[in-house]
Amino acid sequence: QVQLVESGGGLVQPGGSLRLSCAASGSIFSINVMRWYRQTPGKQRELVAGITSGGSINYADSVKGRFTISRDNAKNTMYLQMNSLKPEDTAVYYCNAIVRALFVSGDFESWGQGTQVTVSS
Repeated sequence: QVQLVESGGGLVQPGGSLRLSCAASGSIFSINVMRWYRQTPGKQRELVAGITSGGSINYADSVKGRFTISRDNAKNTMYLQMNSLKPEDTAVYYCNAIVRALFVSGDFESWGQGTQVTVSS
């Protein structure tokens, strides 16, 4: 009933910028937390940034000062503005959310399919 779809990935040169989007749709009552993760083959999945419905934000140390997370609650959409990109930012970026759906009790976790970000000269 709830789907997360990422978009905005691509190939950029070091120092460039991208903006990722994650749109949530379906039978949504509320979204408490939205987060961006990233993963490279052979490496553990890494939490990049998170934002709550109240606007509390946290970032991984590796992206502080370069990435900005935001959300539009009216659109059920989350964004990740990525500036000063480095080759080590190359990964598949995944949208994650803690969602309360209509017609059911409790919260559940939802994941998007991922979008590829490649930073290379």
